[in-house]
Amino acid sequence: MKDQEFVEYVVRALVDVPESVKVERRVDEMGVLITLDVDPNDMGKVIGRDGATAKALRTLLRVVGMKNNARVNLKINEPAGREGGVSREGSARPAEKEEEMIGGQSHYDTSDVDAVMNDLKNI
Repeated sequence: MKDQEFVEYVVRALVDVPESVKVERRVDEMGVLITLDVDPNDMGKVIGRDGATAKALRTLLRVVGMKNNARVNLKINEPAGREGGVSREGSARPAEKEEEMIGGQSHYDTSDVDAVMNDLKNI
């Protein structure tokens, strides 16, 4: 549950309407899926320019997951009534640039996380 608390803490600090932040956690055979809902006006803050904030949050979540021997992914739900999108499904958007589709399932490039973890092991 530390992963869920981490996401909630960071996202609440980023947004203008922290009371509308909703974080859910689900575990299945693929690992842990953290689902995030925020106020529609705060989507830009959570995604960041060219998806940089969302990518950074996903990278940090993977590190948190590695510490707990779990694979953790983040899905940012698109607010109702908005065009475009930020959820994992559908067409590629800036927040999902690092994602590749393999066999119909999402696969994230973890080379950056692997490099960081190796650096941490060598300290």
